[in-house]
Amino acid sequence: MDSLTVIKAGTGVLTKVSDGTLDSASLVRLVTAIAGLTEKGHRCLLVSSGAVGAGVSAFGLEGYPEDLDTRQACAAVGQARLMHTYESLFQNFGLSVAQVLLVGADLETEERRRNVKGTLDRLLKEESILPIINENDSVAVEELRVGDNDTLSANVARVVGAKRLILLTSVDGLLSPESDELIPEVAEVDEVMDFAKDEQGKFSIGGMASKLKAVKLAVESGIETHIANGRQPERLDAIMSGEESVSTRFLAK
Repeated sequence: MDSLTVIKAGTGVLTKVSDGTLDSASLVRLVTAIAGLTEKGHRCLLVSSGAVGAGVSAFGLEGYPEDLDTRQACAAVGQARLMHTYESLFQNFGLSVAQVLLVGADLETEERRRNVKGTLDRLLKEESILPIINENDSVAVEELRVGDNDTLSANVARVVGAKRLILLTSVDGLLSPESDELIPEVAEVDEVMDFAKDEQGKFSIGGMASKLKAVKLAVESGIETHIANGRQPERLDAIMSGEESVSTRFLAK
Protein backbone atom coordinates (compact mmCIF):
# COMPACT_ATOMS: atom_id res chain seq x y z
CA MET A 1 0.00 0.00 0.00
CA ASP A 2 2.05 2.89 -1.35
CA SER A 3 0.23 5.55 0.68
CA LEU A 4 0.39 3.76 4.03
CA THR A 5 2.31 5.19 6.97
CA VAL A 6 3.36 2.97 9.86
CA ILE A 7 3.70 4.92 13.12
CA LYS A 8 5.58 3.36 16.02
CA ALA A 9 5.12 4.86 19.49
CA GLY A 10 7.67 3.91 22.12
CA THR A 11 7.26 3.42 25.85
CA GLY A 12 8.94 6.79 26.51
CA VAL A 13 6.11 8.46 24.59
CA LEU A 14 3.21 6.58 26.15
CA THR A 15 4.13 6.38 29.83
CA LYS A 16 5.16 8.81 32.55
CA VAL A 17 8.85 9.12 33.30
CA SER A 18 8.14 9.27 37.03
CA ASP A 19 6.37 5.96 37.58
CA GLY A 20 5.83 4.23 34.22
CA THR A 21 2.04 4.50 34.30
CA LEU A 22 0.17 5.45 31.13
CA ASP A 23 0.47 9.16 30.37
CA SER A 24 -3.13 10.12 29.59
CA ALA A 25 -2.29 13.58 28.26
CA SER A 26 0.35 12.20 25.90
CA LEU A 27 -2.01 9.51 24.66
CA VAL A 28 -4.75 12.05 23.98
CA ARG A 29 -2.36 14.17 21.89
CA LEU A 30 -1.10 11.14 19.96
CA VAL A 31 -4.59 9.82 19.24
CA THR A 32 -5.79 13.27 18.19
CA ALA A 33 -2.87 13.64 15.78
CA ILE A 34 -3.38 10.21 14.21
CA ALA A 35 -7.12 10.77 13.91
CA GLY A 36 -6.37 14.06 12.18
CA LEU A 37 -4.19 12.29 9.63
CA THR A 38 -6.91 9.71 9.01
CA GLU A 39 -9.48 12.47 8.48
CA LYS A 40 -7.22 13.97 5.82
CA GLY A 41 -7.15 10.66 3.97
CA HIS A 42 -3.81 9.30 5.18
CA ARG A 43 -3.94 5.57 5.86
CA CYS A 44 -2.12 4.75 9.10
CA LEU A 45 -1.13 1.71 11.09
CA LEU A 46 0.03 2.10 14.68
CA VAL A 47 2.68 -0.08 16.31
CA SER A 48 2.48 0.53 20.03
CA SER A 49 4.86 -0.19 22.85
CA GLY A 50 3.95 0.51 26.46
CA ALA A 51 2.33 -2.71 27.67
CA VAL A 52 5.02 -3.54 30.21
CA GLY A 53 5.28 0.06 31.41
CA ALA A 54 1.49 0.28 31.68
CA GLY A 55 1.38 -2.75 33.94
CA VAL A 56 4.27 -1.82 36.24
CA SER A 57 2.15 0.16 38.69
CA ALA A 58 -0.14 -2.80 39.35
CA PHE A 59 2.84 -4.61 40.85
CA GLY A 60 3.98 -1.65 42.93
CA LEU A 61 7.35 -1.48 41.18
CA GLU A 62 9.52 1.63 41.03
CA GLY A 63 11.23 0.77 37.77
CA TYR A 64 11.33 -1.64 34.87
CA PRO A 65 11.38 -5.21 36.24
CA GLU A 66 14.67 -7.06 35.93
CA ASP A 67 13.34 -10.62 35.70
CA LEU A 68 11.58 -11.91 32.61
CA ASP A 69 8.60 -13.48 34.40
CA THR A 70 7.69 -10.17 36.03
CA ARG A 71 8.08 -8.28 32.75
CA GLN A 72 5.70 -10.68 31.05
CA ALA A 73 3.23 -10.48 33.93
CA CYS A 74 3.36 -6.67 33.76
CA ALA A 75 2.67 -6.90 30.03
CA ALA A 76 -0.36 -9.11 30.61
CA VAL A 77 -1.91 -6.47 32.87
CA GLY A 78 -0.69 -3.49 30.85
CA GLN A 79 -1.88 -4.79 27.48
CA ALA A 80 -5.52 -4.67 28.58
CA ARG A 81 -5.08 -1.18 30.02
CA LEU A 82 -3.40 0.08 26.88
CA MET A 83 -5.97 -1.19 24.40
CA HIS A 84 -8.89 -0.05 26.54
CA THR A 85 -7.40 3.44 26.52
CA TYR A 86 -6.86 3.44 22.75
CA GLU A 87 -10.39 2.17 22.10
CA SER A 88 -11.97 4.83 24.30
CA LEU A 89 -9.96 7.69 22.79
CA PHE A 90 -10.32 6.75 19.12
CA GLN A 91 -14.08 6.30 19.52
CA ASN A 92 -14.26 10.06 20.04
CA PHE A 93 -13.20 10.44 16.40
CA GLY A 94 -15.49 7.76 15.01
CA LEU A 95 -12.68 5.26 14.65
CA SER A 96 -12.63 1.64 15.75
CA VAL A 97 -9.40 -0.08 16.69
CA ALA A 98 -8.23 -3.57 15.84
CA GLN A 99 -5.60 -5.26 17.96
CA VAL A 100 -3.04 -7.52 16.31
CA LEU A 101 -0.58 -9.18 18.68
CA LEU A 102 2.76 -10.12 17.13
CA VAL A 103 6.22 -11.28 18.05
CA GLY A 104 9.26 -11.18 15.80
CA ALA A 105 8.92 -14.86 14.89
CA ASP A 106 5.53 -14.18 13.29
CA LEU A 107 7.33 -12.49 10.40
CA GLU A 108 10.20 -14.94 9.96
CA THR A 109 8.57 -17.58 7.75
CA GLU A 110 6.72 -17.07 4.48
CA GLU A 111 3.53 -18.75 5.71
CA ARG A 112 3.31 -16.71 8.91
CA ARG A 113 4.16 -13.47 7.07
CA ARG A 114 1.42 -14.22 4.57
CA ASN A 115 -1.12 -14.75 7.34
CA VAL A 116 -0.13 -11.48 9.03
CA LYS A 117 -0.26 -9.59 5.74
CA GLY A 118 -3.68 -11.00 4.89
CA THR A 119 -5.14 -9.84 8.19
CA LEU A 120 -3.58 -6.38 8.01
CA ASP A 121 -4.50 -5.85 4.35
CA ARG A 122 -8.13 -6.66 5.13
CA LEU A 123 -8.21 -4.29 8.10
CA LEU A 124 -6.60 -1.51 6.06
CA LYS A 125 -9.41 -1.69 3.52
CA GLU A 126 -11.75 -0.30 6.18
CA GLU A 127 -11.13 3.43 6.54
CA SER A 128 -12.88 3.62 9.90
CA ILE A 129 -10.65 0.97 11.48
CA LEU A 130 -7.17 1.69 12.79
CA PRO A 131 -5.03 -1.45 13.14
CA ILE A 132 -2.89 -1.33 16.27
CA ILE A 133 -0.04 -3.80 16.48
CA ASN A 134 1.13 -4.59 19.96
CA GLU A 135 4.18 -6.66 20.73
CA ASN A 136 2.90 -9.78 22.44
CA ASP A 137 5.12 -9.12 25.45
CA SER A 138 3.31 -11.52 27.75
CA VAL A 139 4.79 -14.42 25.77
CA ALA A 140 7.61 -12.82 23.76
CA VAL A 141 11.02 -13.58 25.21
CA GLU A 142 13.59 -12.18 22.79
CA GLU A 143 11.82 -8.85 22.32
CA LEU A 144 11.77 -8.25 26.07
CA ARG A 145 15.45 -9.05 26.35
CA VAL A 146 16.79 -6.90 23.55
CA GLY A 147 14.13 -4.24 23.02
CA ASP A 148 13.46 -5.19 19.42
CA ASN A 149 10.10 -3.47 19.03
CA ASP A 150 11.62 -0.93 16.64
CA THR A 151 12.74 -3.73 14.35
CA LEU A 152 9.27 -5.27 14.55
CA SER A 153 7.77 -2.01 13.27
CA ALA A 154 10.23 -1.94 10.37
CA ASN A 155 9.37 -5.52 9.46
CA VAL A 156 5.65 -4.74 9.63
CA ALA A 157 6.22 -1.79 7.29
CA ARG A 158 7.95 -4.13 4.85
CA VAL A 159 5.20 -6.75 5.01
CA VAL A 160 2.39 -4.28 4.29
CA GLY A 161 4.38 -2.34 1.67
CA ALA A 162 4.28 0.96 3.57
CA LYS A 163 5.49 4.16 1.98
CA ARG A 164 6.71 5.65 5.24
CA LEU A 165 7.76 4.58 8.74
CA ILE A 166 7.76 7.07 11.62
CA LEU A 167 9.49 6.07 14.86
CA LEU A 168 8.22 8.26 17.67
CA THR A 169 10.51 8.69 20.65
CA SER A 170 11.11 11.18 23.47
CA VAL A 171 13.61 13.34 21.52
CA ASP A 172 13.28 15.42 18.35
CA GLY A 173 15.21 12.95 16.21
CA LEU A 174 18.82 11.97 15.69
CA LEU A 175 21.07 14.58 17.25
CA SER A 176 24.60 15.50 16.25
CA PRO A 177 27.07 14.13 18.82
CA GLU A 178 29.09 17.35 18.51
CA SER A 179 26.40 20.01 18.86
CA ASP A 180 23.32 18.12 20.08
CA GLU A 181 21.43 19.77 17.23
CA LEU A 182 18.84 17.92 15.17
CA ILE A 183 20.11 16.28 11.99
CA PRO A 184 17.25 16.98 9.55
CA GLU A 185 18.17 14.49 6.82
CA VAL A 186 20.37 11.42 6.43
CA ALA A 187 21.17 9.87 3.07
CA GLU A 188 23.38 7.03 4.32
CA VAL A 189 22.35 5.51 7.64
CA ASP A 190 25.66 3.63 7.97
CA GLU A 191 27.42 6.97 8.36
CA VAL A 192 25.46 7.82 11.54
CA MET A 193 25.17 4.45 13.25
CA ASP A 194 27.71 5.47 15.88
CA PHE A 195 25.78 8.67 16.72
CA ALA A 196 23.44 6.78 19.03
CA LYS A 197 23.84 7.41 22.72
CA ASP A 198 23.65 4.40 25.00
CA GLU A 199 20.66 5.53 27.03
CA GLN A 200 17.08 4.47 27.66
CA GLY A 201 14.26 5.18 30.06
CA LYS A 202 13.84 3.15 33.23
CA PHE A 203 10.51 1.78 31.98
CA SER A 204 11.70 0.98 28.44
CA ILE A 205 14.38 -1.11 26.74
CA GLY A 206 15.17 0.14 23.25
CA GLY A 207 17.20 3.30 22.66
CA MET A 208 18.49 5.21 19.64
CA ALA A 209 20.79 2.34 18.63
CA SER A 210 17.75 0.07 18.31
CA LYS A 211 16.00 2.69 16.20
CA LEU A 212 18.92 3.14 13.82
CA LYS A 213 19.03 -0.60 13.20
CA ALA A 214 15.33 -0.48 12.37
CA VAL A 215 15.90 2.55 10.13
CA LYS A 216 18.56 0.68 8.19
CA LEU A 217 16.22 -2.26 7.66
CA ALA A 218 13.40 0.00 6.46
CA VAL A 219 15.32 2.31 4.13
CA GLU A 220 17.07 -0.62 2.48
CA SER A 221 13.58 -1.93 1.71
CA GLY A 222 12.65 1.35 0.01
CA ILE A 223 10.72 2.83 2.93
CA GLU A 224 11.32 6.47 3.86
CA THR A 225 11.82 6.59 7.63
CA HIS A 226 11.63 9.34 10.24
CA ILE A 227 12.65 9.56 13.88
CA ALA A 228 10.50 12.21 15.55
CA ASN A 229 9.37 13.50 18.93
CA GLY A 230 6.28 11.61 20.05
CA ARG A 231 5.69 14.11 22.83
CA GLN A 232 4.83 16.58 20.06
CA PRO A 233 2.67 14.42 17.79
CA GLU A 234 1.28 17.46 15.99
CA ARG A 235 4.52 17.23 14.02
CA LEU A 236 3.13 14.14 12.28
CA ASP A 237 1.09 16.39 9.99
CA ALA A 238 4.20 18.43 9.18
CA ILE A 239 6.15 15.26 8.39
CA MET A 240 3.40 14.14 6.01
CA SER A 241 3.54 17.55 4.34
CA GLY A 242 7.29 17.22 3.77
CA GLU A 243 8.35 19.96 6.18
CA GLU A 244 11.97 19.92 7.29
CA SER A 245 13.44 20.28 10.77
CA VAL A 246 10.54 18.53 12.51
CA SER A 247 12.23 15.11 12.48
CA THR A 248 15.25 13.28 11.14
CA ARG A 249 14.35 12.00 7.71
CA PHE A 250 16.21 8.96 6.38
CA LEU A 251 16.07 8.67 2.61
CA ALA A 252 14.84 5.40 1.15
CA LYS A 253 17.16 3.44 -1.09
